[in-house]
Amino acid sequence: MATTYLTATQGTPTNSKKCTVSVWVKRTGLAADTSTGTFFAGVNTSDTTDNGFINFNPNNKIFIQSSLNDSNKLGFVTTRVFTDPSAWYHVVVAFDTTQNTSTDRVKIYINGVQETAFDAASYPDLNLDLPFSLSGLQFQLGKYPTANDAYFNGLMSHYNFIDGTAYAPTEFGETDLTTGQWKIKASPSVTYGYNGFFILKDGNSVTDSSPNSNNFTVASGTLTKTEDCPSNVFPIWNQAFMPFNIGNQVATNGGTTIGSNSNGDSSNLASMGARSGKYYWEIRVQNSVNTRSCGIVRSDIQGASTTTAIYPGGNGNASNFTSAYNMVNGYVQTVTSGTQAQQGSLETLTTGDYLGVALDIDNLNIKWFKNASLVTTTNLTSAWIENGLFLIPANRMDGAQVVEYNFGNGCFGSTQLTGTTYSGTGGLGIFKFEPPTGFTALSTKGLNL
Repeated sequence: MATTYLTATQGTPTNSKKCTVSVWVKRTGLAADTSTGTFFAGVNTSDTTDNGFINFNPNNKIFIQSSLNDSNKLGFVTTRVFTDPSAWYHVVVAFDTTQNTSTDRVKIYINGVQETAFDAASYPDLNLDLPFSLSGLQFQLGKYPTANDAYFNGLMSHYNFIDGTAYAPTEFGETDLTTGQWKIKASPSVTYGYNGFFILKDGNSVTDSSPNSNNFTVASGTLTKTEDCPSNVFPIWNQAFMPFNIGNQVATNGGTTIGSNSNGDSSNLASMGARSGKYYWEIRVQNSVNTRSCGIVRSDIQGASTTTAIYPGGNGNASNFTSAYNMVNGYVQTVTSGTQAQQGSLETLTTGDYLGVALDIDNLNIKWFKNASLVTTTNLTSAWIENGLFLIPANRMDGAQVVEYNFGNGCFGSTQLTGTTYSGTGGLGIFKFEPPTGFTALSTKGLNL
């Protein structure tokens, strides 16, 4: 939702002293400032000093604040940080200002567990009419309430707002008895109240799934459906791991578009890898300037110099790299004992072309496809998975470039795949081209086939 936000206007609340926010969020970019981490907000459009929001602050902590007439009425900053690029966080905030004990008036839960340690905590007054529940307030989901260009960089799912009741997280989620993981309750048994809503249920629909008809509008940008969800997590570009990033590489569009915003080198790793199995993903070339490489690295990747970064097939500490398709020069590089070796001259990929990558860890090879046609196969050695190592998608760029990945999410950038599409083994993922037989999406379900 990098340039996207949703809006709806409240009517008279059922109870202005009680409400609950419940949403699953996945961070695909760490917050550069207070505004760009905002996933829930409400604002009086006639007087923007009446507003409230929930976000990830620049220190990657949950930050809640609400004000009336430019006077803060409540505020919280958690001590815990939230920087896992693979995680879907279930955030529940329950407000009830009728409670006599001040610390019972706001309760924050992450994945079913209450947050009790705060860097700052300012509880609301007894029986305060919550700024989140003003009649005529405009909900702004995915946007900072008092900035016109500050949008949440991430994914959202199963978004509930309850008007008039402060609920526990167990109404919206539960512990999986097999895995021990916190998971969604797809159909919460709650009373929504007049202004309550349930949107983004199993997709990108802004139609209210509660008994109400409090539908939302896409006020800006494009709301794109992705297969990445709390019950099947897909890789994104890991913004928490950029020790070799010279060019300020930025991940957008749910973390699947990767680009450099300067002319320097930039490199990154995906947030997920594997040590066995067969996995397929696709890459679309968005521009064809300079050089970029898309490949796989070993999980013992160490500190290559900042000039060579982590680019697959690079010079620095090259024995850690497997191979890469260099999109401009058009060859596959393999690595043996720390040296590069060109393996055949391949057709150059240019703007609009698609690169398919079929990583077969079980048989130690990578098949490379250009627009669905097999170009070449790179054979690996057992050294790439020795001692429990696993392999991770990697990307490297020179200059201001952009490449769009589809790990099975079902889109390139914000463009949804339409028409004939394909899935991997087990029916996982949505791809533009048909994966080779036996290959599936690199995702939590794909890893467990």
